[in-house]
Amino acid sequence: MSTLALPLPLARRGRRPLPGFGLSLGLGLAWLSIVVMLPLAALAIRAAGLGAEGWLRAIHDPRVQASLKLSFTASFAAALVASAAGVLVAWVVVRYRFPGRRLLDALVDLPFALPTAVAGIALTAIYSANGWVGRFTEPLGLKIAYTPIGIVIALVFIGLPFAVRTVQPVLEALGREQEEAAASLGASRLTTLRRVVLPELLPALLTGFSLAFARALGEYGSVIFIAGNLPYKTEIAPLLITIRLEEYDYPGAIAIAALLLVASFVCLLAINAIPLLFAHERRGARRDA
Repeated sequence: MSTLALPLPLARRGRRPLPGFGLSLGLGLAWLSIVVMLPLAALAIRAAGLGAEGWLRAIHDPRVQASLKLSFTASFAAALVASAAGVLVAWVVVRYRFPGRRLLDALVDLPFALPTAVAGIALTAIYSANGWVGRFTEPLGLKIAYTPIGIVIALVFIGLPFAVRTVQPVLEALGREQEEAAASLGASRLTTLRRVVLPELLPALLTGFSLAFARALGEYGSVIFIAGNLPYKTEIAPLLITIRLEEYDYPGAIAIAALLLVASFVCLLAINAIPLLFAHERRGARRDA
């Protein structure tokens, strides 16, 4: 008998490092309520207290509508770009072996560790008129910094890790067998990609897109430096919340924050519903087969 084996009575009880289900559940829910649910509940109660008239008055402000339109449009475009780029980066990291591969894999998580203000300053320095890239693009008529294009670039920067990290485990589990089988049956690369690879990656792709969109929608630090913050042009909704608070317009700030909260919550619901939907479809396909 191994000296590391547990005594029989102890093994039967199945002791675990954490306490029993009731105590663990209670501590977990208490921590979640204090850190997450309590602030969100306070915001929801304050937003409900505005009433329909106060809500509509805050949202119908042309400046608010311009900022919301910019935030949602830029976040959607950035999530699309981040999803496409994330698939390519994940494919390279998983399917190829080359010098510097581990460094590339580590750099994917850099936006998580880098302070958002530092990222915004760095992006502004690169894409401004005197920056490494801006000095070449602006003479051609393409201005990046202080335009919606710069906002999208900043949002792609912070959303890319979500796209990569959701697709990468699926690619690692997928392997090459199905692709080799398709190739042996005469399928072209495009057909293999469309019929074999993409159906397996689609749930992870949609999840990564939703995460990137929700993250971009509430981003503040990396955007305000490169955006220029011009009202009606490059002013994002999170910045307008801060401006409304500085102007003591608390109902206006609460209305914008609640709207962004609802949009993020819908994204989280979609993230949790996507795997269940695809799992249900696969079970139905197996029954039909």
